[in-house]
Amino acid sequence: MSSTIPATKTGSIEKRFDEASRKLTKAKAEIGKVIYGQNTVVDQTLTTLICNGHVLLIGVPGLAKTLLVETTAKVLGLDSGRIQCTPDLMPADVIGSEVLEEDEKGRRSFRFIKGPVFTQFLMADEINRASPRTQSALLQAMQEREVSIAGKPHKLPSPFHVLATQNPLEQEGTYPLPEAQLDRFLMQIDVQYPDEATERQIILATTTNQSEAITPVLNAADLLEIQALVRDMPIGEKVIDAIIKLVRGARPGKDAHDLVNEYVTWAPGPRGSQGLMLATRAKALLDGRSAPSVDDVVDLAEPILRHRMALNFKARANSVSANTVLKALCETL
Repeated sequence: MSSTIPATKTGSIEKRFDEASRKLTKAKAEIGKVIYGQNTVVDQTLTTLICNGHVLLIGVPGLAKTLLVETTAKVLGLDSGRIQCTPDLMPADVIGSEVLEEDEKGRRSFRFIKGPVFTQFLMADEINRASPRTQSALLQAMQEREVSIAGKPHKLPSPFHVLATQNPLEQEGTYPLPEAQLDRFLMQIDVQYPDEATERQIILATTTNQSEAITPVLNAADLLEIQALVRDMPIGEKVIDAIIKLVRGARPGKDAHDLVNEYVTWAPGPRGSQGLMLATRAKALLDGRSAPSVDDVVDLAEPILRHRMALNFKARANSVSANTVLKALCETL
């Protein structure tokens, strides 16, 4: 049994699926002209965006995180902005502020000057180098798609996505993101070092005077349509059961997995389940399939759930990570 689409709309929905899948495949190919050997990272980034979510990219400097964000913005045809996060960055530098102006007749009034957050595709580079106060300025924007200045709400453009890059927390001058803000990111994507063949390709392609031209494949209207289409995709009961079992199984309790009770302090809430429901559909669409499978749940468990979990000191002492716990839970599906 699965959630279904009315029969009268099935034909048109299938055509929309095919067209969306074709455009997404072309978008992946365009991004692949510049980003080498990071197919999983590219897939997970696109999956997040077509779920109308935000992305947190984690990795050491020099792994093309910034280039990935810039390239994706061009390929999706979105207006983009960038914030370079530093310890002295203030909230007003992100969301904007009101300034007092005086006209020719001496009348004074406030005028709102928009900050860089007023864009469709916002890159927050090295977000964990910003102070907690400035990090929190993005919280309302990410969740509500609006910001409040002097008590007045200001709507952000649509679509609106934050793609933040983060350095490993072990580096100096970093401030860990609070749990509430981490939960606003649909996925935490870990960017790893390239393999030998990929690194050879990178140095050959990026140390000459020639560069690949990137062609926009989508625009804002296309992306909004695909985001709506994802929510129309049918999903089987087995997939829903796997999502519920996985997320609830990650919470400590009487019937939880031994690793969970031993190492997990707090676990994903319903937002994790919602994220998996949307992301499994989006992944299927990205792969050209008409419905998600349990394998999609397994593939997406780590990037969607690991930043929504906190492990205790015993886990750190025994080198047990959230990925370790999630792998064990996925084996039970």
